[in-house]
Amino acid sequence: MSNSNLEQLPQLVQSRVNEGGTRDEILLDICKLINQKLDAYDWVGFYIVDPTQERMLKLGPYVGDETDHIYIPLGKGICGQAAETLETFVIDDVNKESNYLSCSINVKSEIVVPVFKNGEFIAELDIDSHKIAAFGKKDQEIMEEICRIIEPVF
Repeated sequence: MSNSNLEQLPQLVQSRVNEGGTRDEILLDICKLINQKLDAYDWVGFYIVDPTQERMLKLGPYVGDETDHIYIPLGKGICGQAAETLETFVIDDVNKESNYLSCSINVKSEIVVPVFKNGEFIAELDIDSHKIAAFGKKDQEIMEEICRIIEPVF
């Protein structure tokens, strides 16, 4: 994975946010952008707090293989745990996690980053990789920055 591609992402995401559009159009374009720039990122998507169901995340825009996980309860799986604790999770090997919700047998590692609006949890960015330990400290920092940049989209 190229560090320059990673470091370009916040500026590219900011430009896309500035262009405007619907929330889902912008989020889908951001998923595509992240997925295209980084070879080790095999699935990129957003889970969004479902306003119609208490303590539930609903799959939003994504790129990658289809997933059966349209809804994820807070606290369940890595995504649900990140939503409940409001912390970024970097999982080097999903097979070593007892609470991992398998989306694909090909997924080896995952990063999940909360998105806040006015201090309130509203969504999360979920990225899967087919490589073990695909996400380092720089990936975490850049994805957290992206999640701050997209706050106005919600």
